[in-house]
Amino acid sequence: MSQTIKVAIDGPSGAGKSSIAKAASAALGYVYVDTGALYRTVALNAARKGADFKNNEQVIASLEALDVSLGFVDGAQHVYLNGEDVSDLIRTPEISMGASAVSAIPEVRKFLFGLQRDLADKNNCIMDGRDIGTVVLPDAQVKIFLTASPEIRAQRRYLQLQEKDVETTFEEVLADVKQRDYNDSHREIAPLKATEESIIIDSSELSLQETIDAVINAIKENTK
Repeated sequence: MSQTIKVAIDGPSGAGKSSIAKAASAALGYVYVDTGALYRTVALNAARKGADFKNNEQVIASLEALDVSLGFVDGAQHVYLNGEDVSDLIRTPEISMGASAVSAIPEVRKFLFGLQRDLADKNNCIMDGRDIGTVVLPDAQVKIFLTASPEIRAQRRYLQLQEKDVETTFEEVLADVKQRDYNDSHREIAPLKATEESIIIDSSELSLQETIDAVINAIKENTK
């Protein structure tokens, strides 16, 4: 079996990793894997079972009989929680913060690790998250660290939430972004950081299409 092409895109919350990775995957004919959606699904399941996100034992207990899977419909990724499509339900601010908390639990990371590696071993893929290049796919041929200023990321996220009629303020979203940045970069297990091989792309002054083009060009240049 020929080796698959693995592209790791890491970066802080709200950097646009999902939208950009999705567009780049479609352009290149790769499978897109949104690992953040997997952690969000674990958080949603924990919330439904009444678990406190900060109580590791309760979160770990919520993993029992949990089935998280990915499906691809017309090239778009859908996330399933015990067979239920929860792709939209996992995008609230509460679940975002929950995902940040549960992703720091080693047992949760171990629970999802096999699924992520299996997808990458079977498909040319672009996988985005917080520790893809450092932990999940350390053998990725291309490692990209996508970032932008906290204010720019918060503004983008705020507009997304407004479109979905989620009641919040820019100040609340900015506070959430900064808190997630701190949590993700200071956690003991697989903290968010760029690797020595990472190609840094700062999208603060770039349009969405310009950022997508920069990512596609980086992938093409490094997979010749």
